[in-house]
Amino acid sequence: MSPTDAPVDVPSPASAPSAVLDVWCELQCPDCRSALDDLHALRARYGDALEIRLRHFPLAKHQHAYAAAQAAEEAAVQGRGWPYVEAVLARVAELAERGNDLLVEVAREIGLDADEVDTALIDGRHLLVVDADQAEGQAIGVTGTPTYEIGGQRLDGGKSQEGLRERIVEIADGLLGRA
Repeated sequence: MSPTDAPVDVPSPASAPSAVLDVWCELQCPDCRSALDDLHALRARYGDALEIRLRHFPLAKHQHAYAAAQAAEEAAVQGRGWPYVEAVLARVAELAERGNDLLVEVAREIGLDADEVDTALIDGRHLLVVDADQAEGQAIGVTGTPTYEIGGQRLDGGKSQEGLRERIVEIADGLLGRA
């Protein structure tokens, strides 16, 4: 093969720079509901270049957070994870009062198989995913929600979310070569 015949290394879209933002969240947390504005802004800014991953961190003080995390996992299996998360977060106060009934109702409202969500809450098929997320969060020092992890840096929004979006943008820009 002559040098002119050598394959050209053209970056494919899959090899384009990307970054991952893990969002340690729980669906009964009013601060996580407030953080949705930041997540929407980050999605608008970066599109597919920034992968935003929901990580479950149900807090003991919220009685229905663990069940909500399991229901969110079932919603993700059904292809509607983020819409479900956002719909539940929009009704945080109601979740505190209605628990599983609300989780199933929200599933029905957004077009999920609500019976399957209900069954998942009973049979516990998503317990391991929720437990693994929580254990990983504890291992990296997550103590409250929302907490973000990007580029190996943990940013705690449990006490204050002020300035977090700007810090995430700074880190993401660096990871994506936009700095």
